[in-house]
Amino acid sequence: MSVICFGEALIDFLSDGGTPESFTKYAGGAPANVSVAVAKQGIDSIFCGMLGDDMFGHFLKDELSNQQVNTDFVKFTSQAKTALAFVSLDSDGDRSFSFYRPPAADLLFREEDFEENMFEQGTILHVCSNSLTEKNIYLSTVTAMERAKQHGLIKSFDMNLRENLWPSMNHCVDRIWHIMSQSDVVKLSKEELVFLNTHAHPSKDEQNTIEAILSSKVKLLVITDGANDIRYFTEQFSGYITPPNVKAVDTTAGGDAFVGGLLAELTRKLPQTPFEEIVSSEAQVLDLVNFSAKCGAYAVTRFGSFVSLPSNHDIE
Repeated sequence: MSVICFGEALIDFLSDGGTPESFTKYAGGAPANVSVAVAKQGIDSIFCGMLGDDMFGHFLKDELSNQQVNTDFVKFTSQAKTALAFVSLDSDGDRSFSFYRPPAADLLFREEDFEENMFEQGTILHVCSNSLTEKNIYLSTVTAMERAKQHGLIKSFDMNLRENLWPSMNHCVDRIWHIMSQSDVVKLSKEELVFLNTHAHPSKDEQNTIEAILSSKVKLLVITDGANDIRYFTEQFSGYITPPNVKAVDTTAGGDAFVGGLLAELTRKLPQTPFEEIVSSEAQVLDLVNFSAKCGAYAVTRFGSFVSLPSNHDIE
């Protein structure tokens, strides 16, 4: 049973906050982070995406492989460079990003680059909105979701919105809503829910937006809000948990650690319990969300992305 993560891998240059300011190189990118988070939990993990045939691209593949992520389906291109992100942190560990993308290699992955046997190996497919920002990579993501459905995979979507990556907001909401409506599991931040309220639902009412997401056949919706309560919703029930109280130093990989923990714990449950039964049981959903919250809390107490993600032993 494997979790497939499709999308971008990039280099995070993390600021030291000094004067003059200097930056340290870390492997990153939301789907790549999730693939490592899953692998660190002892679950078979596959990363699929396009990297630049440059020193950063090969560094990323090596880092993924070193974390026991399957990189057999990673492609390289000489047509564009690997994406870069410069990350500054405030005193609470909250981030501000400056992206060098587009152009970038991850945007050049095309439908014909997928290999059928990857989907045959998978149990879950996970994607994010950064692979929707341009038409061709959006179409590739749609293809991935369609093939996942054909092979009976569970489909996961983390909105992970970065508005400054969108050349225009004209297609942003439509594309996000399309992929979200094809998903079984959706994770949003509170800010992303506000964005959807503002742009995607005419009533601008939070509950109406949540109901619209669930009515699109999403089986589990989880909404995080930093250190505040995490809410969960299914068609049968809803509730919340309070995440562990920790001192955050770097929130860069917090959301990805949360999602990776959720997908890993879900995969562990699947051999004993079908997915539909898991999301129909509030006790099972609470287990998933509580475990995921611990993973996210662990990650934000450490700097960097891959290096901050917890193993199952760390959480225990």
